[in-house]
Amino acid sequence: MNSSRNSDLILSIFSDARTVFSLNDIAMLIGESDFKKLNERLNYYVRKGKLLRPRKGVYVKPNYNPEELVCLLYTPSYISLEYVLQKAGVVFQYDERITAVSYLSRSIDIEGRTCAYRKIKGEILIVTQGISQIGNVNIATPERAFLDILYLNATYYFDNLNSLDKNLITKLLPIYNSKTLTARVKKLLAND
Repeated sequence: MNSSRNSDLILSIFSDARTVFSLNDIAMLIGESDFKKLNERLNYYVRKGKLLRPRKGVYVKPNYNPEELVCLLYTPSYISLEYVLQKAGVVFQYDERITAVSYLSRSIDIEGRTCAYRKIKGEILIVTQGISQIGNVNIATPERAFLDILYLNATYYFDNLNSLDKNLITKLLPIYNSKTLTARVKKLLAND
């Protein structure tokens, strides 16, 4: 193996702000069109412990951001639901899963961590209102996560709605185009 090409490859990966890469990402990063050759070079770094490969075609730096991995595995997707609501203090029940919404429902385990995806309608998924992009992570605001979970689970119980911005919830409601959800939200916010 050409060591200067390999050091350029690893230098390019470690110089990049991302911590998670698809094979395509790396090919574009270094301008490589021979995927077979690139895969061999990457596998060399996996064997040497410089990179990890949690899934086929996905490479990560050893100290990768698991939230970034969740967003890359199934695209489009964004982190939402219990994970966001727990961080915002809206639900108190501890759940170590990283939860996201996507075009499919699936639960996968990667290196002892569970990533749970829930399917939501495409026309809701593609609306970026109420979703922040922090680096390479797409994550719902607590208000969007609140609406996502109520849309998917009508009887979900919330511990504390005080931290939510009720005006923002009202602005985000039209995304779901659901009279039932709107009535449910109004009732929940009135009782709070």
